[in-house]
Amino acid sequence: MKKFSLWFITALLRVYFRLTIRLDISGLEKVPMQGPLIVISNHTGQVEVPVLATVLQPRKIGGWGKAEAFRNPLLRWVFWAWDIIPIHRGEADMTALKSALRNLQDGYIFGIAPEGTRNKTGILRRAMPGTAILAVRSGVTVLPIVHWGGENYLKNLKRFKRTDFHLRVGEPFKVHVEGKITAEVRQRVVDEMMYKIAELMPAEYRGEYNDMSKAGYKYLRASGQ
Repeated sequence: MKKFSLWFITALLRVYFRLTIRLDISGLEKVPMQGPLIVISNHTGQVEVPVLATVLQPRKIGGWGKAEAFRNPLLRWVFWAWDIIPIHRGEADMTALKSALRNLQDGYIFGIAPEGTRNKTGILRRAMPGTAILAVRSGVTVLPIVHWGGENYLKNLKRFKRTDFHLRVGEPFKVHVEGKITAEVRQRVVDEMMYKIAELMPAEYRGEYNDMSKAGYKYLRASGQ
């Protein structure tokens, strides 16, 4: 039943996206076909989640979704098919963290938005440290995949206009932290991850991470090092 639900949702979305977006994608070949992977992305919350969920298949995909959204029966069904884990925002949700680590141990791609909540403008905001905790605890490869154009999706949809939706895949890396992982270190790690997102985006979208000279990359290493 779950496999059929996933197939049905994916098929429906692919047809829908052909009608509503013009997809411009580069670097998809960098996504490994097996093994655990954390995908980090910016988050406008309008269209990128279902787009990523379709283009990354046939890989097994999971992620976190705000617990309140599971109250919606339709979303709850979609989240079940996509292996989305409910997370209670604004608190240390250890149950959600442990579930994410289990997904990665099972070889999933785990998608996460370091900003922590959707950003309707598409301009990057300061990230929250949860992504850093997952990357450090799991030790798996992290891959940035960014998008822009989707912030106009709902507006264009009302005008029966297709949206130019751009996706770019960056270079994989791992997080390496020695010593005590303090709150300051966690924030620095996630900020470095956000600079990896920012460097793939047009300058007008970089927002809080516009000054690339501050990137530093003290805690990030190229995958394989």
